[in-house]
Amino acid sequence: MTHRRSRSPTCSRRRLPGLRATWSAHPARRGRSRRRRSDCRSGRSSSSPSSRPMARRRRGDGMASSSMDLNLVRVFVAVHEARSLTVAASRLYVTQSAVSQSLARLRGELDDRLFERRGRTMEPTALAQSLYPGFREALAAVERTVEQVHGFDPSTSDRTFRIALSELGEIGWASALLSAVTAQAPHMPIEIVPIEPDALPDWLARGTVDLAVTPRHITGEFPSTVLKTQSYGLAMGESHPLAEGRLSLDDYLEATHISVAEDSGGGEVAAALQRAGGQVRPFIRLNHYASLPPLLARSDRFVATVPDTIALGWARHWSLTVRPLPFEMAPLELRLYRRVTTQHAAALDWLYDTVARAIRGSKGQFSVIHGDAVPGERAAG
Repeated sequence: MTHRRSRSPTCSRRRLPGLRATWSAHPARRGRSRRRRSDCRSGRSSSSPSSRPMARRRRGDGMASSSMDLNLVRVFVAVHEARSLTVAASRLYVTQSAVSQSLARLRGELDDRLFERRGRTMEPTALAQSLYPGFREALAAVERTVEQVHGFDPSTSDRTFRIALSELGEIGWASALLSAVTAQAPHMPIEIVPIEPDALPDWLARGTVDLAVTPRHITGEFPSTVLKTQSYGLAMGESHPLAEGRLSLDDYLEATHISVAEDSGGGEVAAALQRAGGQVRPFIRLNHYASLPPLLARSDRFVATVPDTIALGWARHWSLTVRPLPFEMAPLELRLYRRVTTQHAAALDWLYDTVARAIRGSKGQFSVIHGDAVPGERAAG
């Protein structure tokens, strides 16, 4: 009777040409294939404990914590802050497919989805939310250490930064801040983004903008500094009945008001007026401040509550009068906010300080809102 040596199930599978071709496609796999064929000839199964010096580690056995790639941490932090693979890729200067591949590795390392798509955003899972603070601090420590060695040179930086400004902020401060930045960082692109006050917390959290200038209080752990204090006044044409004499609260409430949608301090004005027992419904709502000076100067009907420094700048070119408000309103603090990030932290620190100094040292270019010689405009000189 002839006895045939028994083969393990693994040996039987290895005889299928299709599987052999697939397994042998990679050099490392070809080595494993040769070892398995040797095992088959000796009658020993390659899957037996004696044939393997060490079993593969499973997820969750400590591999992720001891061998996490720093680049994966960077990708994790960028995606968490941006909530978008595309935006994260842009900030990391890599392709979106590279971010997707890194995210797939992270999911395998941590055995969690980490981010799930909801609409157009990537929302973090509970595990991702718990990991983010520690990952961010660890990455920040690494970035600071590297920056201490190499330093930050604004003269060679080509990093793009985005600054959120209101229309008036752009008119008044953009020239000063851009001059200050380009004087030291001639290759650093700056994008001025129209401000949306209600969206600012989300923008700063996700890194949609790097800096924001606003009198509004922004909730969240965003570093900020006071740039200026800003009071409001009542602007009107010189021929307006309220341009002279006593201005009462009733006069203010009964006047025909124009408001501007882009006024980021409008909410504070309305709140102060409400505390005084009044409320105003604007007769005209404008989208931009540029239309306001001629409307006021050419009419004896309209008034507008605007920052007094801006109105006084207009009054140098237009026939306007600016009067104190007939109710109590504390000056607003114009603040510069910055996002919290580990990416290009030294560059952002430099930009934050440079923009703050530039705006503090500028009186603002608000008088530039004027047109050609028309009725209601002051003559030059």
